[in-house]
Amino acid sequence: MGRHFLRNVVFGLCGLLACAALSGSAAAHEGHDHGGPPPPQVTTLAPRVEAASSDFELVAVLRDGILTIYLDRFADNAPVEGATVEVDTPQGSQPAKSAGPGTYVLPAPFAATPGAHDIAFTVTAGDAVDVLAGTLTIGPAVPSSDARPPAPATLALIGGAPSGALAGVAAGLLIGFLAGALVVSRRRAGALLVLGAVGLALAGARDARADAPKPAPRDMAQRLPDGSVIVPKPTQRILGVRTLVTASGAFAGTLELPGRVVPDANASGLVQSAVGGRLAPPEGGFKPLGTKVAAGEILAYVHPPIGASDLKDLEQQGYELDQQIALVKRRYERLSAIPNAVTRREVEEAEIELNGLKTRRTKLERVQREPEALRAPVAGVIAAADAVAGQMADPNTVVFRIVDPGRLWVEALGFSPDAGRSGATGRLPNGRTVDLTFLGAGLPERAQALPLLFSVASDTRELRPGQFLTVFAEAGAPRIGIAIPRSAVVRGANGQSIVYAHVSAERFVSLEVKTAPLDATRVLVLAGLAPGQRVVTDGAELIDQIR
Repeated sequence: MGRHFLRNVVFGLCGLLACAALSGSAAAHEGHDHGGPPPPQVTTLAPRVEAASSDFELVAVLRDGILTIYLDRFADNAPVEGATVEVDTPQGSQPAKSAGPGTYVLPAPFAATPGAHDIAFTVTAGDAVDVLAGTLTIGPAVPSSDARPPAPATLALIGGAPSGALAGVAAGLLIGFLAGALVVSRRRAGALLVLGAVGLALAGARDARADAPKPAPRDMAQRLPDGSVIVPKPTQRILGVRTLVTASGAFAGTLELPGRVVPDANASGLVQSAVGGRLAPPEGGFKPLGTKVAAGEILAYVHPPIGASDLKDLEQQGYELDQQIALVKRRYERLSAIPNAVTRREVEEAEIELNGLKTRRTKLERVQREPEALRAPVAGVIAAADAVAGQMADPNTVVFRIVDPGRLWVEALGFSPDAGRSGATGRLPNGRTVDLTFLGAGLPERAQALPLLFSVASDTRELRPGQFLTVFAEAGAPRIGIAIPRSAVVRGANGQSIVYAHVSAERFVSLEVKTAPLDATRVLVLAGLAPGQRVVTDGAELIDQIR
């Protein structure tokens, strides 16, 4: 009976100690509202003040007695350079000094006094002048461990909680004493003594944490429990965050089509051999890829092969022509010597016959010795080459391909003959965009798709024939929505398209949106976004990675 009584007393005392510890922890969080979840609190940021107007957005951060002012444009979040910032503090008006693009600094001795300090910033940037006001709140100084009152030597079990090392010692001794009185077996007593030692260690550790000095707050980007993201202004500068104020409008429907770059048929050509033969380089050798050539420039020679039988036939034809030339020449000389005995007509006929025989003999010799010259049909650069000295080329073999890189077309496949007539753009895999002009549409050939042809109206640098790209062609009825850059839309963890709204100077909130393609650089938001909101256009991917 006594043994059970003592056991119950010990368990009761242990419960009282646990309740006392919990009550002490609860008392340390004064002002906690049990009626609902509190709003997310940011405790890792240095004291700061925010202010904004229709032109500017300002964040002033206090650190080590220096007030660092970050001044950006409200619409696009770009730093404001070369501005004049006059700060009206409790100790008077002072000008802030420039410390970088959009950054200004000011000594703040008034911030040494805890409390709320009203500050006004007069900003002059070009023709824009604005006054931004805010309140800088400095919390009370944290007392050091030397100034703390000594802990009570007694342990209050009801109405209070142990605080300090002596309270932990008292709790451990009490539990150990009661455990010794309850000795029934050495194992049970040992377990209770270990419990007392743990209580002593926890009390000492909690006291050590309370006495340890608190580190200085650091401005760190972080995601809050409600899903919003805090990005301090210095971090925004590093990430290059830019924003856009949304506006609704009517935009033409857009089709997304596959396409590829092809040469302009009027500014490209093929160099082919008309007869088979052996390739030979021109003077200076074969030209490498990318070399600019002029129209008519010789790129290679083709020496046609002549067999033994063909060579004999050519020699026989040469002998016969030589005989005919000799006979006609003698007849022409005789007729020329007696101009009064013959008519002028006979003399001219003999002369014409002699010249024709000589021409045939010259061409016959040329067939044996002179190769075929392969010339560039158009001016441009060598885009493809298949020429090696001594190589045998068949008739109609493509030896060179000449392309003018400044004149290129884009061929796309679609199902509407009107797609792209009013406008089109192309987007390369690296994100670069080009303007396209509609040229024409063919008849369905492949899977009922229409070949659509566009010319590249913008700069053709970095474009090469054969490159694939995505063509955004205008077609269909206009749609109502908000146009934003493609870089503003990121994929959430659930695969949904989201954008980040800039709700305050350093706070961003993700919004799920429904989008449709608009052109190569923009998408059309059909739902989930309202006009007049600031949306992150550059840096959204980086903000989405913050945890």
